[in-house]
Order: sequence, then structure tokens, then C-alpha cells
Amino acid sequence: MSDNIFFKYQGPFTITKIIKTCGSKSKFDLNKTIKISNITDLFRAKANDITFLNSAKYKNQSIKCKATACITTKNLSKYLPENCLKIIVDNVLLSSSRVSKLFYPNSDIDCLDQTLVSSEKIKNKYIDIKFGKNVLIGENVQIGKNTVIGNNSIIEHDVTIGQNCLIGSFVLIKNSILEDDVSIKDGVKIGNRGFGFVPDKIKNFRIPHIGKVLLKKGVEIGSGSTIDRGSIADTTVGENTFIDNLVQIGHNVRIGKNCMIASQAGIAGSTIIGDSVIIGGQAGISGHLKIGNNVKIGGNSGVIKDIPENKKVMGYPSMDFKKFVKNWRTNG
Repeated sequence: MSDNIFFKYQGPFTITKIIKTCGSKSKFDLNKTIKISNITDLFRAKANDITFLNSAKYKNQSIKCKATACITTKNLSKYLPENCLKIIVDNVLLSSSRVSKLFYPNSDIDCLDQTLVSSEKIKNKYIDIKFGKNVLIGENVQIGKNTVIGNNSIIEHDVTIGQNCLIGSFVLIKNSILEDDVSIKDGVKIGNRGFGFVPDKIKNFRIPHIGKVLLKKGVEIGSGSTIDRGSIADTTVGENTFIDNLVQIGHNVRIGKNCMIASQAGIAGSTIIGDSVIIGGQAGISGHLKIGNNVKIGGNSGVIKDIPENKKVMGYPSMDFKKFVKNWRTNG
């Protein structure tokens, strides 16, 4: 059974149904009564779950995988435990996306929340909360005391907002959990589906996004910024991290605590940012990277590979800051 509160769950499914959905042509001698309860990532997978392995980069995690089954390729299957059923496919992302959609049929789009009502009609449920004009609140929304929500904002179903939060005007929050003392400025969009597609022969296949956004205590998000929900894992912003205006945070991104991210920066999906990282304005960080603690990334930089802890980089492609300055002085 799924504990996902934001998306309608269908399941469990028999292993034969899962294999058929994946489009696998492999022959299996297995117990057809085996049921799969959910799809999740390698890090959280447990018995009766299915997961996927699409890169040898994760072989250290995959060998410890506890999932009942894993969608993967023939070459990568050697990195999985013997007792894990290996479902061999040609396109891991496409097959795993089809299985995600099987479990959560509406997670590949942002559906209209038909539970929304005016805060004026339910303000007796939210004592010690200040609402602006034309605020809409969905079903099962939890809001902590002394929180303020500005004009024309929308808080969709099952969202949790902590105490002492400041939510600006024209803000949209869905599929998200906000801890205490979070500040969201005007025009922010949090929890929308991320930019994920798998090219198929006929048309692009939308990757379902079944994760959520988690904003830890003391986070601040600047005006016009967007934070996409996770596709499989969650998108997370750590304690006391401040994000400037017009910043894009992609799906599955994990940002540590005490970070500062300046205006117009963008972080692509599944990149991990350490603690106390500073990212300059208009910097771009590619997906699936790991940025260590205390890293400083100069404005307008383009980061296309991992950066170890305590490094200072700048330029495109980004390089050690001292090397960048030396090249600039030499070449003008």
C-alpha cells in the first residue's frame, strides 16, 4: 500500500501485470501470485516494491537493493542482488514511467483541484491564521498558527504548512510540505510536475511525477521562483536556505541547509547540493550532479560535472576560480 497522500493510488498489481506493462520480452519462471505494492527509488525500495536502475553510477546502491523487482538493462543487471527479479528492457526510463503511471494514473499531469473553497467559508477551521482576499484552500490542508497567506493565493489539497510561515500573494502550493518559519514571496509556484519526458517512436511520453516538495524550517523562496515536485524521490530544500527571485529548482533536486542561491539560477533534475553552498546569479547546474559542502559557484557559470567540497568555481564550463581569473587576465 502506498503512503502517497497527494496522488490517487491504484494497486497492488501482480508481477505478470508489471512485466507486461514494462514491455519486457524476457522469459521468467516465477510465482505469478507475487504482488508489487509500489514503485520507488533504489534508496527507499523494500520488499514488494519495484524500482529501476538506469546507470552504473548507482551500482553501490543497487547491489544493496531490497526491492522485489528492478527494471533495468542486461548490462546493468549484474549490479543487482541475486534475489532481486531483473526485468530486462530496452528503455528503462520509458518502462519505469509506464509502471509509475500504472500505480498513479493522474501523476503525469497537474489535475484541477476540485476541492478548493474560499478561505472565508472555512476560516473557523484555521484559528490564528491570517488570510488575504480571494484565497482558495483545498481539502485536508493543514496550516500552523500565526501563518499569513496573501491575496489570490491557492493552497491545494493535502498540503501541510507549518507555524509562523509567510505566504505571499499569487502563490500556488501543491503536493508540498512546508515546515515552520518558511517565507514564500509573491508569485512562487511550488509542487508542479517537473519537465520530464521520454522520447518514444510515436510521441513523447510524460514521466509521472509522484514525489512531493519538502521545504525545511526557515527556508525563504524569492518572488517568481518555481520548485518542481519529485518524479520518484522528493524535491527538498534544507533548513535556513535562501533562494532569490526567479530561480528554477528541478524535480528530485536536494539542496542542503544554509545555502544561498541568487536570482535567475537554475538547477536541473536530480542534482544534489550540499550544505552552505553559494550559487551566483544566472548560474546553471546540469542534472544528476553532486555539489559538495561549502562550494561557491560564480555568477553566469555553467556546471556540467561534480564539484568536491570547499571548491570555488566560475566560468563555462566551470573551473577552479583561480584558473578562471588567470585565463581571463591572459585572454582578456
